[in-house]
Amino acid sequence: MDAALRVVRYIKGSPGLGIFLKMSPISHLTAYCNSDWAACPNTRKSITGYVIKLGESLLSWKSKKQQAISRSSAEVEYMSLAVVAADITWLVGLLKELNVDLQQLVDL
Repeated sequence: MDAALRVVRYIKGSPGLGIFLKMSPISHLTAYCNSDWAACPNTRKSITGYVIKLGESLLSWKSKKQQAISRSSAEVEYMSLAVVAADITWLVGLLKELNVDLQQLVDL
């Protein structure tokens, strides 16, 4: 019960914070991704980051250290594409359930 009250107090205290979607035609999803090969000096693991936009509005984003140590920058980029493709697949399914008609294929 305390956790629920804490959430309600947070929402009440921050009415202007949030992400706003522009009222523009929702035509397609666009995704951008990038990786930094062996970015962590201690573990030599790479970092993947991506953003996904719906029309002109930011819809999803993530930056995370990859699980495996890669031997090449091409392998890191491929793993980055796999992560963003999985998120795009989930978002397309969600948008279909919400009856959002995507006009085009996803730009990646």
